[in-house]
Amino acid sequence: MSGDAVIRQAVDADAPAILALTRAAYAKWVPVIGREPTPMLRDYAEVLRQDRVDLLHVDGALAAIVHTVRQPDHLEIYNLAVAPNCQGRGFGRRLLAHSEVLAASLGYDEIRLYTNKAFAENIKIYLRVGYEIYAEKPFKEGFTVYMKKPVAK
Repeated sequence: MSGDAVIRQAVDADAPAILALTRAAYAKWVPVIGREPTPMLRDYAEVLRQDRVDLLHVDGALAAIVHTVRQPDHLEIYNLAVAPNCQGRGFGRRLLAHSEVLAASLGYDEIRLYTNKAFAENIKIYLRVGYEIYAEKPFKEGFTVYMKKPVAK
């Protein structure tokens, strides 16, 4: 990982940048699934009122985001997005690790995420860093893959 990388929690003023990065990161999937993935359609001003979004800046520029949601028995990663020009540099893995630490600090034993089954390269990354598939369910014209990982306390 090159450059000076800093993670900080998002504030209200970050909503437009979160949406722009998310839309750019997910754009490659639109032709794969024939629609915009749900994170591209979110109102991030509303998200920031309800949930937590952490930002990874590299050399002062927004490189990646992770949106987490507190559930009764686990922390859920709702959206992990890396700017297209920053993909393949370990920033997504860094935010996954950050989210695991956050989950443990909140008293959770488990972290979960879900993704479209068509996003095979993402699923491979999650499997490599210790997530396991625990369910697959139909969603729109495809399938959602549900994954989980225990967190160290």
